[in-house]
Amino acid sequence: MNFGQNHLFPIVALMISAGMFFGYINPTWNGSIASTKAAIASDNQVLASARQYAAQQNQLASERNAIPPADMTALENLLPDSVDNVQTILDLNAIAARSGLSITSADVAQGQGASGSTSGAAASAVNTVGSVDLSLQATGSFAALQTFLRGVESNQRLLDVESLNISGSTNGVYAYQLHVRLYWLR
Repeated sequence: MNFGQNHLFPIVALMISAGMFFGYINPTWNGSIASTKAAIASDNQVLASARQYAAQQNQLASERNAIPPADMTALENLLPDSVDNVQTILDLNAIAARSGLSITSADVAQGQGASGSTSGAAASAVNTVGSVDLSLQATGSFAALQTFLRGVESNQRLLDVESLNISGSTNGVYAYQLHVRLYWLR
């Protein structure tokens, strides 16, 4: 009997350890510990992305700070971060007055975006660049219109003359209808 009792204890201990392994250790290791490891790996990826984003943000900030203040002011005038419709109309009216053109009316409409194209680059530009459409009616000579358009071209503000309609005249004073699109950063 001594021989059976000596072998019975290791067999019982092996069965108990196998039961503990398959009943507690393996489910815990493959269940909650595995999901915790997966969550940690996911969090580590997020942290790595956040570090990369912060590094890129710092690089862009240092590049922005390297731009001379005069150039930064010119850039902000070219493509401002907001639209001041009243000031824009006043600026265009001042250019018109200096050129001998008289603006008789101005209507403002919110544009849909910077471009009608659907390419990848244009799609991202549509998300970051907004537009405002202005419809201007003016009167004056053709030379005054040419001077006005040169003044608009040399203006610091980014804008496109989308369309121009000219109504004829017998006395040299024409009626003009201009459709202008202004751009701004969203």
